[in-house]
Amino acid sequence: MQFISNNILPISIAVFSGLMLLWSFFGNRFRGVKEVDTSAALQLINHKNALILDVREQSEYESGHILNAKLIPLGKLKERMGELERNKDQPIVVVCRSGNRSGTACFLLGKQGFAQAYNLQGGIQSWQKNKLPLEK
Repeated sequence: MQFISNNILPISIAVFSGLMLLWSFFGNRFRGVKEVDTSAALQLINHKNALILDVREQSEYESGHILNAKLIPLGKLKERMGELERNKDQPIVVVCRSGNRSGTACFLLGKQGFAQAYNLQGGIQSWQKNKLPLEK
């Protein structure tokens, strides 16, 4: 018991770090966000006419984006949600750099009734790693 009281700060930091690590792996599942890998995303795009929603910033988008992706930066998504209303009943593949911002975007879309919003695991980084094309 004396060990714990003498080392409360390092123990607290270790516990907090562990919780953050768990959240990074399971956070989207807890929030009800559906995730797809690049091959499942391609299936949705090619066979289900999925909309690709890029939630990165303009400069990131201009450096390379998935063909026909619609850009709405995450910070503007709430105010521009109306632009997506006509796509409410079709799949939407949401993309960012690494999959974090797009997970938040999928959560926001789900709260607005977009039942088919899918987070691209690993984002554009994963897309590039799998040697899939980008448009500039």
